[in-house]
Formats: sequence, C-alpha cells, structure tokens
Amino acid sequence: MSAGPRTILHVDMDAFYASVEVREDPSLAGRPVVIGADPDGGRGRGVVSTASYEARRYGVRSAMPISQAWKRCPHAVYLPPRISLYADISARIFEIFRSFTDLVEPLSLDEAFLDVTASRELFGDGPTIAARIKREIAERERLTCSVGVAPSKYAAKVASDLEKPDGLVVVPPGTERGFLAPLDLSRLWGAGAKAQERLRRLGLRTIGDVARLERSVLEASLGSAAGGRFHELANGVDGRRVNPDAERKSLGKEITFSSDVSDRERIERTLLGLCEGVGRGLRRRGLAGRTVHLKLRWEGFETLTRQQTLDEPVATTERIWPVARDLFREADDPARRVRLIGVTLTGFDEEAARQLGLFDAPAGDAGTGEDTDLRVAEVVDALSDRFGRDALVRAALLDDSTRRRGP
Repeated sequence: MSAGPRTILHVDMDAFYASVEVREDPSLAGRPVVIGADPDGGRGRGVVSTASYEARRYGVRSAMPISQAWKRCPHAVYLPPRISLYADISARIFEIFRSFTDLVEPLSLDEAFLDVTASRELFGDGPTIAARIKREIAERERLTCSVGVAPSKYAAKVASDLEKPDGLVVVPPGTERGFLAPLDLSRLWGAGAKAQERLRRLGLRTIGDVARLERSVLEASLGSAAGGRFHELANGVDGRRVNPDAERKSLGKEITFSSDVSDRERIERTLLGLCEGVGRGLRRRGLAGRTVHLKLRWEGFETLTRQQTLDEPVATTERIWPVARDLFREADDPARRVRLIGVTLTGFDEEAARQLGLFDAPAGDAGTGEDTDLRVAEVVDALSDRFGRDALVRAALLDDSTRRRGP
C-alpha cells in the first residue's frame, strides 16, 4: 500500500431508485417521485423506499409510511420499487468502483466505501479519483452520485451527505476533528435517538461538544463501549478498514398488499414473483443459498416465519419456489386474510455457486436439476438485460385478465 494517510471514498447514489425511474421515464423529470407504493397501485400500506429531491421538499423521507407521504405530497408520482432493475444498474456501478480499486465495501445497492490509497499513483489523488468515478457513472448510467473523500470511513460518509445531490466534499488529512466539530449530534455515527437525548442532557449540541467532553463523562453516561466510541469518532479517530469481504447474510423480498388478501391464488402468484426476484438477485451476485425463509403477516399484524434448509445451495426460481410454496401452504390458515408475504435466502455458499461442477452438466449430458435450471435462468437474464426485464414473463405470473388481453 502507498505510504501516507489513507484515502477513503464514500460513494452514495443520489435518490437512487427515484433517479432510475426518472431516467427510464423522462416525463417524470422535475416532479416529486416516491418509490414504495404497492405494485397494484395502493398507497396506504407500504413505506417509502426512496423519494426524489422534489418530494423531499415536502417532508417525504425514506421509511415513512406511504399514507403519511401521501398526506404531505398527494400530487407526487407514486411507484412500486423495481428491485431487479435497480440491482442490475447497481452491479454496473460497482464494476466502475472496482476498476479503480479492489477494496470496495458495499453497504447497499447504492452506496459503498472504497479504499483508493494504493490507487493514487495510477489514477491520481482522492479528489481526482472521486471526480472520475462521478463522471463515469454520469456518462455510462446517466445518474449522479455524491462522494466524500477523507482519511477515515466516518469522515468520508459524513462528507458525502453534505452537498447532495451531485456533491464532492474533501476532508484533508489532519482536519477531521475541525471538519466534524460544527455538525449536529444527529451526524454522530451510531448515535440513535436515545443516545442523542442523553448527550443533549449533558448540554451537548454538536459533535465538537462531544469531542471536548471528558471521555470518562461520556462513558459514565452511555457506557464504556458507546461512550468511548463516540469520543473517538467525535475527535476524528476511526481506524476501521474498508472490508471488501464483508459477508452478505441474506437476500430477500417482501410485499405488503394494499388491502388484506384472501385469494390464495393471488397470494401464491405474488410469492412466485418474489422467488423469481430473489433468484435473479442471487445470480447477479454469484450467490446461492441453502435456507429458504418464508415471512407471513396476517390481518391484525400477527407475523410468523418458517424456514427449510436444503441439501444443496440454490439460485433459481425452480428450486426456491416449491420450497417457499410448501412453507406457505403448511403455515396457511385459509380462514385468515394475508397482509404481507416475503421470501428470503440465507446460508450463502458463494464458492459453490461459482463452481461449474455444481451447475454445469458433464460434456455430452443434457443436464438435469439445478444445472439445467441455472443455464435456462442465465439465458433469461441475458435476454432481460438486452431487451428489458419484461421481455420474457413467466406464464404463471400472469393473471386471468392479462392472459385474455395478451402481451
């Protein structure tokens, strides 16, 4: 690694889901856009995944109930999330990141830490690399991102949020404490509402106030672990490394119906669609999972989960769907209506997913089981990449009205 202070980038896409939808439909440009509505058009049961900056001016925020967002901004365009589309774009963006450094730590589909310390001799200093990444994302994907450049993960993450959208904020080495000092306590990483309340009771209002307070006072108020961590962060001390091997523990999808559903055919069709989305997400990431989890929420908010662990890791609808369907049927109470359903895969075996021997049939063998399923799924993935994800639709996902109407 190059000598000198570390150079860490935090790259955060700007209102990612909403920005993708505007890119796909330019008529949405300049309008408030809220992602998170139910796929059948309902606005009362979901939560906001992302809001465009135009919608945020009305107080719409991520994780807000759609019903509350609707009250604040009824004239916004409300759209269901298209996670498969966002994941495809995210994968290409991460390819751009990895063209500058192998040290990329994903935090979500739309943000990551990059350690470019060893890349400076080849690509230039941190701000230069950040500008190049912004430019490549803009040219290739027609999207904007905000980047923080700093010697630590914490300072870089805070910096990336200060001049959104399309921002680039640099924190030179040695200036971290002064950079953080005037910022509000809400920007103290890991300090939730309760911790902030305790800090304010001590008369603290800014991160600089925390930095100046004796460490022992913080530890007495918040506990030795939290108090010590906040004292170090406030003073700009953060030695955590960018971890490119941060393990993803699960991948899943769920949906809250706009109104409680009693139609079992519709519920199972929805579950099949969720399984298809999870399978596609697994394949995009080179993952396969051994444990299938079902999440089911009845009317009245009672929630139950069921799971089944398989002998081999799976990454296709043909293998995930029968297990999820059987878990649902075993747990189902036909007399009750369903509010939410979801499916998640865990127990990832990344190495197995990438081994040709697991999925590919021997030479001269037509192949059976998961190997054939995966090859077919990869062909469908390729067609979707080229012609759009609706180019091929599984017949079982079409309702009766769609079958009668035709494609």
